[in-house]
Amino acid sequence: MNSFGGNSQLKILGVYGLLGAIAAATLFPLLWLVSTALKSPTENIFQSPPQLLPAQPTFENFVTVWQTNPFGQYLFNSTLVALLTVGLNLLFCALAAYPLARLSFVGRDWIFIGIVSTIMIPFQIVMIPLYILTVQLGLRNTYLGVIFPGLASAFGIFLLRQAFISVPKEMEEAARMDGCSELGLWWYVMLPAIRPALVTLAIFVFIGSWSDFLWPLIVIQDENLYTLPLGVAKLAGTFSLDWRLVAAGSLISIAPVLLLFLFLQRYIVPTETGSGVKG
Repeated sequence: MNSFGGNSQLKILGVYGLLGAIAAATLFPLLWLVSTALKSPTENIFQSPPQLLPAQPTFENFVTVWQTNPFGQYLFNSTLVALLTVGLNLLFCALAAYPLARLSFVGRDWIFIGIVSTIMIPFQIVMIPLYILTVQLGLRNTYLGVIFPGLASAFGIFLLRQAFISVPKEMEEAARMDGCSELGLWWYVMLPAIRPALVTLAIFVFIGSWSDFLWPLIVIQDENLYTLPLGVAKLAGTFSLDWRLVAAGSLISIAPVLLLFLFLQRYIVPTETGSGVKG
């Protein structure tokens, strides 16, 4: 029994040791980024072995980046684009998912299969047609042009459809007996019932929009409309690859996403099927 218990404890320690090593390897780039942003110009950021604790921590890099570049404008642009993308994506995905889940009409299942199948198409394939359409609509160099590809998503429609299906039919029948219209049923009954799924989708859409670099790079030439990823990329040329300033700009860029995760992580809890969201 003692031998068996000892082996079991060794296995547990081995598993935790492996998980700890994976976590350390995952967090090391972030730690190096923070360390680089806090180092003074006299410190070598590429020394071996790397020194994660700055000898003379300083916030001068953040001050320099903020004062010499319009990072306030970049932050405003990213926030506006992300919030509009989240709001419109939730609206259109919910409008599309509801009839696919709760209404019966010819070809419903085939339409859903067609929508879900587009998940397998890489964005690079549809990027050029999207750009041509954006230019023809006069949306180049506009906020709406940046938002355009994120107005709806196959993943969002799939996620919300599954959530709509899980709503008890008794709630729908009770609303209909009270004289609720189809639109009223969708707004007053269905959307509140799937709030956890809406929060989940909002988190994914926000992070995807906030960190998007390729599409804004294509449709935006006006620097006043740059989002934070474009602003950080501009730093490399502005400061001749001074990695301390690039690291400081990168931390400014990712800080809102980290704060969002810390604020909303209480909604994400494990369930029997893997993960879910707490309302």
